[in-house]
Amino acid sequence: MVSIPIDALTSRFGDRFNSFRSTSLSSRFANLRPISEFLDIKRVSKPANFAEAQSRVNYNLAYFSSNYAVVFVMLSIYSLLTNMWLLFDMIFVSCGLWGINMLQGRDLDLGFARFTTSQLYTGLLIIGVPVGIFSSPFTTALWLIGATGVTVFGHAAFLDKPIENAFSEEAV
Repeated sequence: MVSIPIDALTSRFGDRFNSFRSTSLSSRFANLRPISEFLDIKRVSKPANFAEAQSRVNYNLAYFSSNYAVVFVMLSIYSLLTNMWLLFDMIFVSCGLWGINMLQGRDLDLGFARFTTSQLYTGLLIIGVPVGIFSSPFTTALWLIGATGVTVFGHAAFLDKPIENAFSEEAV
């Protein structure tokens, strides 16, 4: 089993991901902003310069983080629904592993044939890997990363901060 150290991956981003690591999934989506606030057309404007765009992105990524997570989930579902081979392969492998685990180490006896768990895992591998390669999961993952990045950073850069927050940052 491969263990990925989340702390090592997120330490380069400062404190931005500390709240992400310490919250549960239900509390993560508890602070969803209303759709009317998330898609407020009146606040959409072109940033004057790169510094303003960066300031907007920093503010909006923190403020709408749960909404952006929902956008990612929706794009993930869309990418699976438009790539039926990948969806089939994921369901096939998941159900196959679940079924083999339900045997609890016993052989599968169909009456006319008897299969050991090793043979079942091998059969799952022989079918699942070629179908997985054919379904182009890397292309789908790269599309998902690109579509999410364009959508999230585009929204974050073009959505202006609320009026009350714009004045609170100015030095007096």
